[in-house]
Amino acid sequence: MERLDKVLSNLGYGTRKELKQIIKKGYVKVNNIIVKDNGLQIDPEKDIIHVNDEEVIYREFIYLMMNKPDGVISATFDNRDETVIDLLCYEHQVFEPFPVGRLDKDTVGLLLLTNDGDLNHKLISPKWHVDKVYYAEINMPIDEADIKAFKDGVILDDGYKCMEAELEIIENLQDSARVKVTVQEGKYHQVKRMFESRGKKVVYLKRTNFGNLALDESLEEGEYRELTQEELDILYSNWE
Repeated sequence: MERLDKVLSNLGYGTRKELKQIIKKGYVKVNNIIVKDNGLQIDPEKDIIHVNDEEVIYREFIYLMMNKPDGVISATFDNRDETVIDLLCYEHQVFEPFPVGRLDKDTVGLLLLTNDGDLNHKLISPKWHVDKVYYAEINMPIDEADIKAFKDGVILDDGYKCMEAELEIIENLQDSARVKVTVQEGKYHQVKRMFESRGKKVVYLKRTNFGNLALDESLEEGEYRELTQEELDILYSNWE
C-alpha cells in the first residue's frame, strides 16, 4: 500500500504540494469514487485511479536505452559535470532511474538506465557472466600476443588480474587498429587500462552491446528511449 499523492507524484502528475490541491479540488477518483485525502493508502496495482477523468497507468519500473554522448558522466548527480540523468525528460526523472554500471566520461554508446535494482545487480555482477561489448580504436596495431594476454587475464596497473576477455581484430593499420573487446567486468577505466598494460592507448571507445542487447544505432548520441518488451525479454534471456 502507498500514499495516493506519492503514487501520482512518481508517475509525473505533479509535486506532492501540487497534488494536494488537485486532490482537494476533487479531480482525482479511486475506483470511480472522488477522493479528497491526498494521504489515502491505495494499492496502485489493483485500485483504478483517474485524474481529470483520465485513467492512470501505473508501473513500478522503467527501463531506458541511451546512446551516451562524450563529455557526460554516468552518475545520478554531480556538482560540476552534466550527468546522464540530466538528459532525461521529467516524466522519466520522476522514477529516479540510475545508470546500470558506468561508462567513462569520454566513452560513448549503449547505457542502460533503470530503477529496477534486481536487474541492475544481475547485469553488472561478474558472477552472472553478462558480456559487455566495445568497439575501440587503438593507437598501435594489435598482435597475437595481445589477444592471448586478454584471454589469459590482463594484469592492471594496481595488480588486479582481470577475468578472461576476448579481443578481436577488426582492422590492423600501419600505426593503429580497430578492435572489438568483450569483457564481463566493469572495473574503473577497465578497457583503457587493459590496453595500457600492453603499452597501447585507446583513442576512441564505444559500447555496442550489453549482454544479448545491442545499441539501437538510430539513436543519436544523447538520445534515449524506453526498452520494448522484446528488448526486455532479450536482457532476461542472459540467465536462461
